[in-house]
Amino acid sequence: MDRRRDILLWTGLAAASVLLAMEPVAWVITTWADPSYQSNGALFGLALLGLVLLSLASSPRRPLGGTGSVLLPFLCAAGLRFLGQSLAINILSALALAVDVYAIALFLRLDRRRFALSPFWLAVFFLFALPLGPILQRVAGFPLQMISAELACAMLSPVFSTLVCEGVRLKVETVDVMVDLPCSGASGLLLMVSLWAFLNVILRPRLGSAAFGLILITLLALAGNALRISLLAGGLALGIDTMAPALHESIGLATTALAAILSLVLYRPKAAPPPLTRRVVWHLPRRAHLPAALCALAAALAITNAPRSPIDVSAPVQAAVLPGQINGYRALPIPLSPTEARYFTAYGGTAQKVQYGPLGLNLVRSASPLRHLHAPETCLRGLGFEVAFKGTVFDPIATSIYEAKGPDGRVWTVAVSFVSDDGQVTAGVGEAVWSWLSGASRNWQSIQRITPATLSEPHRHSFERAALAALDLT
Repeated sequence: MDRRRDILLWTGLAAASVLLAMEPVAWVITTWADPSYQSNGALFGLALLGLVLLSLASSPRRPLGGTGSVLLPFLCAAGLRFLGQSLAINILSALALAVDVYAIALFLRLDRRRFALSPFWLAVFFLFALPLGPILQRVAGFPLQMISAELACAMLSPVFSTLVCEGVRLKVETVDVMVDLPCSGASGLLLMVSLWAFLNVILRPRLGSAAFGLILITLLALAGNALRISLLAGGLALGIDTMAPALHESIGLATTALAAILSLVLYRPKAAPPPLTRRVVWHLPRRAHLPAALCALAAALAITNAPRSPIDVSAPVQAAVLPGQINGYRALPIPLSPTEARYFTAYGGTAQKVQYGPLGLNLVRSASPLRHLHAPETCLRGLGFEVAFKGTVFDPIATSIYEAKGPDGRVWTVAVSFVSDDGQVTAGVGEAVWSWLSGASRNWQSIQRITPATLSEPHRHSFERAALAALDLT
């Protein structure tokens, strides 16, 4: 396509693309700033921008030739944007931005410069600017927990003869170690795969070589995480406090660095042959340029205003019958905040907040846990809390423990369990979501017990046991 002759068509497609991209771009930038997303996407965005600027600063390596068709990328982006809009899934709309990155890289001819970059792999690398971490943890966190636990068990077996492996629990000597969701290795896996994508942007490998590299780097990431868990569990069994923040962090950094170094040493793909001068693969008569541009703009306006019809709306779920009193304290219902009310009424489900003296009890019930249920840290960080995961306990039921420090300086202990209507209990939302996705358990509820950190442990346990007993969960 000759841009000088087709300025009208280019202008129409560009304007339509901007309309389609405005809302996804705003959402992606919001995820960078909102702590509840736990996203480092801004760093990937800056890295991508730096690569593009370096490539543009280099001289052309060969005659630039034509830019080829931009119609197909536009149609792909429009299709993704329509799906994201109609299904009310922000991440799906944001995937259209990766197609835009590909089209812009083609337009700038970044693959034809001294410092050449692959437009396709630039688009793949852009995906890591999206909040993929929480999504990977929720959708694949439990399988990753199981894989990490199995690998760690295999590593520890030759050293500890008394090792007992039960799913995601490892019992080493007198130590009970839970491979919980933060230990699933999801964040490390994403970091390693982003390294693979970054290398591919520069090396521009064939797809076959890149696929082999993805398998290699995934295996190294899983092995590195299993080694980290083995060192943590083995250290605890030997009397070393490997959960101390400094040592815990050092072990994590060391195993991740080892996996990254091995990846750089082993992954050396051959570059694909340089692209030939791109030929025009489609052509519109000049008289069709104005109608095509107007159609693109009309389609963009229709897509951005399409009604939202999410398919994962929760079926009607009855609210739980909460006890009238716990440990002598009468129930004091707490109204939902406007944000909470919008969240739960938009996609079904129920939410209840009740205060019993020092104990706050929050229940969320849903037939769509992928949309509704999450670990406490997600919303608490969004409200300005500093949240630290303190571990998992199994008495009286499987429970994740968090410490949350509010903006006012007050510190709270937050205990959460996830329970299905058919009696399945788990401490991690990843297992609940995975069970729901597999069709095993359909209706789930999260049960949060919140107490002041200053409350003595016997009193906290007493309140929690009384609350769980009142809900028939002991």
